Amino acid sequence: MFARLNHTRLLRYAGLFTWAVVGWPLLSLWLEPVPEGLELGGDALGVPSPVGWQAWLAYFLFGLSYGWLTRALGTRRVGRLDYLLLAVLTASAVAISYYSASGLGSILLMVVACVLPWMLPLPLGVAALVLSQFPIVPVYVHGFGFSWADALMQSLLYAGFCMFVFVTSLVARQQAQAREDQRRLNAELRATRALLAESARVNERTRISRELHDLLGHHLTALSLNLEVAGHLVEGRALEHVNQAHTLARLLLSDVREAVSRLRTDDAIDMAATLLPLADHVAGLRIRMDMPAPFLLDDPERAHVLLRCTQEIITNAVRHAGAGELRLAYAYDADGGVRVQASDDGRGAEAPVSGNGLRGIRERLAAYGGQVDITTRPGEGFLLDIRLPLDRGRSAATNLAGEAA
Repeated sequence: MFARLNHTRLLRYAGLFTWAVVGWPLLSLWLEPVPEGLELGGDALGVPSPVGWQAWLAYFLFGLSYGWLTRALGTRRVGRLDYLLLAVLTASAVAISYYSASGLGSILLMVVACVLPWMLPLPLGVAALVLSQFPIVPVYVHGFGFSWADALMQSLLYAGFCMFVFVTSLVARQQAQAREDQRRLNAELRATRALLAESARVNERTRISRELHDLLGHHLTALSLNLEVAGHLVEGRALEHVNQAHTLARLLLSDVREAVSRLRTDDAIDMAATLLPLADHVAGLRIRMDMPAPFLLDDPERAHVLLRCTQEIITNAVRHAGAGELRLAYAYDADGGVRVQASDDGRGAEAPVSGNGLRGIRERLAAYGGQVDITTRPGEGFLLDIRLPLDRGRSAATNLAGEAA
């Protein structure tokens, strides 16, 4: 059973279980009267004083907030609503302690500590963890009659437990990130291996076709010429056999040329088999790839450029754009090249800033006469329009013209 659950789901279910268990003592406090003579909140009470509705409201707000925050933990983009709910989660835990005059909120703050590494950077997470413990101190002072020093010591004790949970959750997050990096590298390795396999297949077919044309074709041509000469030198039945051999030699030469032409015609790389592994199981990102059928390229170098550009687009969408969906549309354009349009639903920017990824895309495309146009606005994601010429002569001429300019 547990083998089918990853560590993020186990953390989520453990937090929900803790929240549910805390409900039992809260219910007990609500049903049982306060013993006579106990001072609670500074007042001597001798009558039943159940937990107020504020504590129950905070309890259910905590459960709802935690359930929402931990859905698809680590595989989705953290937004403004998540930060707001994180504040509600912390305030609800403190409110439970305040309105129930108990230490139940400190237990729930351990659950909050489990969420912090997934929502906040490490320094902010540690700061939020420490600051969340101090509002509990007045509860210990007024609810349990502790001195301020004892209340602070009690709060620090729970802070130590929370820090342990925080570190455990941080390790789980780092493992999830390492697993995602390993998945990405494996996907790139599979794509590169597929490209190498396609390139090796193309090179082997090219070599075979060249050998057939240069060796077998040459010898068959020489044989045909010799049989034609022999036909002028013999007579009778020998001439019939020579003519028959000459006809067979011409047919065989025609078959060899047809086989060579067929090998060179099928001499293309299947880009679908190369690019599709890059879109497998990318955490937090849905990738749609639209390609023509079949999607073939004759030049292994341009196929490699297209592969690397696709890798950079996916990496930028995950790490920098904060996108949840990425669409990649591949097509042959009217000028005899390949056009790629990549659009995501990320955060966007005022103006595109060329980091190492975008700079690498521009340099790879420029080497073959290609270019990339970037359109972006805040909140509207990124749109990349890539054009890669396939005509070697035209791309070379474009490069020379660019160097001359």
